[in-house]
Amino acid sequence: MRGVNADSQGTRDMPAGTVAGRLAVPAGLLAAVVGAFAYVGAVDPNEPGHYPVCPLLRLTGIYCPGCGGLRSAHAFVHGDLVTALHDNAAAVLGYLGFAVLWTVWVVRAVRGRPLRIDLGPVHLWTLGVSLLVFAVVRNLPFGGWLHP
Repeated sequence: MRGVNADSQGTRDMPAGTVAGRLAVPAGLLAAVVGAFAYVGAVDPNEPGHYPVCPLLRLTGIYCPGCGGLRSAHAFVHGDLVTALHDNAAAVLGYLGFAVLWTVWVVRAVRGRPLRIDLGPVHLWTLGVSLLVFAVVRNLPFGGWLHP
């Protein structure tokens, strides 16, 4: 392959450019996430009227996998990990997963390699089933400790 660098795994190097240019998109995404967390940290979702109520919870009384996510983010921002896990454990895993993925993305961008995420059907099904099990368990009597 002339003009294209490939590593041993068959991925291609990113086009030549400055490190700052390669970090523009990850930095922009991080700025958006930090802004969202700052807003949720400043505007308490535990006080009524600031955010809309989950429509599924309002109509059926059933907690969806996202119920308590804003309260979890608020507690997480304030360093209260126990409350964040109580409000929505799946969301906390998502925050931590995002942090790991973003860090890998930045390291690869600095090295001039693209971030490639190959989620196959097994990964997607596992994620979907995990969220479904989380939603079902938190709505059963013995899963009350998962209620937000």
